[in-house]
Amino acid sequence: MKFIRSSFAPVAILCALISLQACKAKKLVQKPVQPTETKATPPPPVQQPQPQPVVQQSAAPVEKPDYNFNNIQFDFNSSVLKTASYPLLDKAAAAMKIDPSVKFNLSGYASIEGTEEYNKTLSQDRANAVKEYLVNSGVSSATLTATGYGTANPAGDNSTEAGRALNRRVEIHKQN
Repeated sequence: MKFIRSSFAPVAILCALISLQACKAKKLVQKPVQPTETKATPPPPVQQPQPQPVVQQSAAPVEKPDYNFNNIQFDFNSSVLKTASYPLLDKAAAAMKIDPSVKFNLSGYASIEGTEEYNKTLSQDRANAVKEYLVNSGVSSATLTATGYGTANPAGDNSTEAGRALNRRVEIHKQN
């Protein structure tokens, strides 16, 4: 074992020297390119572009994007985005990038289960999750305001599970 350890360093140094010499040999084999003498030829004459006639095109009316997105849903007691919301959020991000001067409100909501304080925090976390997704999609964070409203403004009836599921949401609206 001592023999292997004591002979390893010289063998490694020898291999490094051989590979270094091999690299130098390749450099020596390559012939440098020598410039050849050529007669100076004048550059070809520059042709002036012909003016094109101006054609009047009727401007199609540009549709203003719909900045209101309401179907961003969340699971019970969760601020993690559902994968079903990704296409809607991608559409929202594309619409928001059209005019970077427009500002948006991200309004988070929760269902009636839990205390009002907890639901307010949960709804704020949901709005922040949507904001983070949009910022990662290229929307400027300066144009987004995330606010949690807790159980205010229910979209569905809180006495049924289907209604409570509708209330676990984030809405995106253009600021006026």
